Amino acid sequence: RDEDDINDVTSMAGVNLNEENACILAANSDLIGTVIRSCTDEPFLSSDVLQKKILNIGKRHDIMELNSDVVNLISHATQERLRGLLEKLTVIAQHRVSTHKGSDRYIVSSDTRAQLRFLEKLDHLEKQRKHEEEREMLLRAAKSRSNKEDPEQLRLKQKAKEMQQLELAQMQQREANLTALAAIGPRKKRPLDS
Repeated sequence: RDEDDINDVTSMAGVNLNEENACILAANSDLIGTVIRSCTDEPFLSSDVLQKKILNIGKRHDIMELNSDVVNLISHATQERLRGLLEKLTVIAQHRVSTHKGSDRYIVSSDTRAQLRFLEKLDHLEKQRKHEEEREMLLRAAKSRSNKEDPEQLRLKQKAKEMQQLELAQMQQREANLTALAAIGPRKKRPLDS
């Protein structure tokens, strides 16, 4: 017991734990065993209307009766969802209102045509990337030598053949155009009228 007193920090500081516990219990004895809430727990949505709506939806799933806790839970979940959406909308609104004139990383531009050209270029690059991915997939399907030929594989091979024929026709057309232009010769520019 003496050894415990030597090693006990509270006894070295002169604090008697038994007295402290008795004081705490005596001061808060009326609060022990009661639930403390900072505000009353009121549902966010009207309970009657919400309960009717839930039961209407529940009829499809053979739910005929409802516990009040379910209504409160859905009401609180709706409140939390709306709170989250409003917080996100607030951040978006603040971002739209804030100006970036002081920052070197942002350039304020009112050139709408350049912005539209940029977006069209992005769209074109995305379409081109998807076309290349589809082309690679078709070429892999055409080169595969699987023993069993399922209809999907046959369809992919047929589509790959059509794509190759189309590319060959386009290449021949390009070569024919270049040959015709070379035969015609360089274009002569018209003199400007004074």
